Amino acid sequence: MPRKVIITCAVTGAIHTPTMSDYLPISAQEITDAAIGAAKAGASIVHLHAREHANGKPSQEPALFKQFLPQIKAASDVVINLTTGGAPTMPIEERLKPAHYFKPEVASLNMGSMNFGLYEMIKRYKTFKYDWERPYLEGSDDRVFKNTFKDIAYILESCSDNQTRFEIECYDIGHLYTAAHFIDRGLIKAPFLIQSVFGLLGGIGPHPEDVIHMKRTADRLFGDSYVWSVLGAGKNQIPIATMSAAMGGNVRVGLEDSLWDGPGNLAKTNAAQVTRMRQIIEGLSLEVATPAEAREILKLKGGNNVNF
Repeated sequence: MPRKVIITCAVTGAIHTPTMSDYLPISAQEITDAAIGAAKAGASIVHLHAREHANGKPSQEPALFKQFLPQIKAASDVVINLTTGGAPTMPIEERLKPAHYFKPEVASLNMGSMNFGLYEMIKRYKTFKYDWERPYLEGSDDRVFKNTFKDIAYILESCSDNQTRFEIECYDIGHLYTAAHFIDRGLIKAPFLIQSVFGLLGGIGPHPEDVIHMKRTADRLFGDSYVWSVLGAGKNQIPIATMSAAMGGNVRVGLEDSLWDGPGNLAKTNAAQVTRMRQIIEGLSLEVATPAEAREILKLKGGNNVNF
């Protein structure tokens, strides 16, 4: 039987700002449409952030999530994955509000503090639509995205009663060892969804050797107990996702990670990136996992056991 590949679509995130693309989902309706469109195109998981409607600034206020989570759930059986990363400017308590309130099937979890450089994107734009954008990007040259051992333990322990599983975000090799540490402490249960992130300034690079090194290390640490997925930032999105699919892994696409659908072409929808990735997966004689199949692979609690 063909192997099933899980496609996650991260529809808006907190990296890109509204000036960078008119297609970046901002409002609740735009996020709803993007998530449903991605699911129809083949995504079995959608990874969601919220933004302030007036200016597109990242926000973790549950009131904003309430404006799109029920609508997405009503229209699709797609697995909903909520961020606990929020934005690097937010304290941990703020970042955790949606996961605590909505009790999702899956939530993201960053495996370490790191430099998170966004400032190089400034030179592409002469002006910005909103006052917050330039300082947000400029300040990243002196900003640490804080995810201490204490923070990680707090996220895992405070969400454990909700049976939320985690998309374990590993931006470098050391993050794999941190994940192994929390597995040894009994705070993360198998199967582990290990998401390797490539090409963000401050993390591991996007070279094929980096991808192989990540996979080889994860294999050694987690054996048969983990499910591997990747995301490549910017132009690295499709090449690295293709590598992962060919190497037995899963993939993440979406406008959170890349604004592009081919060289020089802004992606008009998240669904366009999902469609491109689906064609590659099927071209490799593999099959895209349905939401039900993703739930079975990851041993999730089910879409009826959430608070939305």
